[in-house]
Amino acid sequence: MTIIQRTITIEPHQRGIHCITGLIEKQLPELAQFRCGTAHLFLQHTSAALALGENTDPDVRADLNEHLERLVPDDLRLYRHALEGADDASSHIKSALIGVSLLLPVQNGRFALGRWQGIYLCEFRDHAPPRTIVATVMGQT
Repeated sequence: MTIIQRTITIEPHQRGIHCITGLIEKQLPELAQFRCGTAHLFLQHTSAALALGENTDPDVRADLNEHLERLVPDDLRLYRHALEGADDASSHIKSALIGVSLLLPVQNGRFALGRWQGIYLCEFRDHAPPRTIVATVMGQT
């Protein structure tokens, strides 16, 4: 059993849903040595999220983003917490709803995603900082 852990930095993205599978794979070259195992991805932030979704048609990401905005709008009248502006409380709520971690199977040096699946960074802030993901991969090499 081999275990590796690496912190991955994702440069700032605009608010929205972004497919970052390739960005993660590029910063996790050790993945290629695993024949069989699991990868845990943990986003170290409370105003963004990680999810799996459609990796081809950007309309899917746009629809998800629009519906999350309707579900949890940026409206200061709705929240007590507003220290960092109108997108503060709403971004924390969306993050809690979607979640900040993924557990993925690894096969033959790659994430064993379905044909149409990709890893999403769900960015809920208007002026987001770089995001960090702790990636832990364990399995047989």
